[in-house]
Amino acid sequence: MGFFSSLFGGGNKVDVKSIIENGAIVIDVRTPGEFAGGHVKGSVNIPLDKIQGNISKIKGYKKPIVVCCASGMRSSNAKRVLIKNGLEEVYDGGSWMSIG
Repeated sequence: MGFFSSLFGGGNKVDVKSIIENGAIVIDVRTPGEFAGGHVKGSVNIPLDKIQGNISKIKGYKKPIVVCCASGMRSSNAKRVLIKNGLEEVYDGGSWMSIG
């Protein structure tokens, strides 16, 4: 059950708000139009389709990364891309409204 629980998001929950309060960078992976309609204060907008091309920039932050989107689907994908490219401290914040 543990495998399926973590696979479908039921694994260990992380206090994303605390991670942000401790200096994490919030990357909103929605489109610029969605971002313009509201976002987490201080967040950076890098749409999911631009994440791969911004790996160096993201590594340059040298801070934990919290990715968010509208529902959690794109942020989950962004987290996978970032981890695959060597970033270690990446957290999926899910919907930006839940952390903003």
